[in-house]
Amino acid sequence: MTKIRKYIESDLGSVLEVTEHAWAPVFPLMREDIPKYVYDSFYPEGWRKRQISEVEAVCADAETDVWVAEIEFRIVGYLGLRVHPEDSMGEIYIIAVDPAAQQKGVGKALMAFAFDWMREKKLKMAFVETGGDRGHEPARLSYEAVGFERYPVARYFKEL
Repeated sequence: MTKIRKYIESDLGSVLEVTEHAWAPVFPLMREDIPKYVYDSFYPEGWRKRQISEVEAVCADAETDVWVAEIEFRIVGYLGLRVHPEDSMGEIYIIAVDPAAQQKGVGKALMAFAFDWMREKKLKMAFVETGGDRGHEPARLSYEAVGFERYPVARYFKEL
């Protein structure tokens, strides 16, 4: 059974471990699918360093509510939520599930928790963003499985 609770500072090591495990299969495919100069610009010191730094920042950010998912007292996933009051919108800013705990309902439990959290705040819609590359395909499928609709966006880059 998945238990979801508020993140505390002592969870950081476990959250970073989940981060490394969750994104390890994503970035190699992403690297193949996007232009080299874009990947190298975003991750000049490698994806791990940037991803860890970004997750540390999210966990310390007062504007983000962070929650962890546990199975048998072990952190197996986490979620960062933000409110955009100008749009009456809640954002799943970050979500990750350790691959060893995937396909066990942890991601769905985290998203259901997020939707309840947003409803309690009287928000009218939920938002999540992910990549369009092959590495992020499992994320897109997960979001679509719980009712998210894809919003058409075009993002362009040009090497200088």
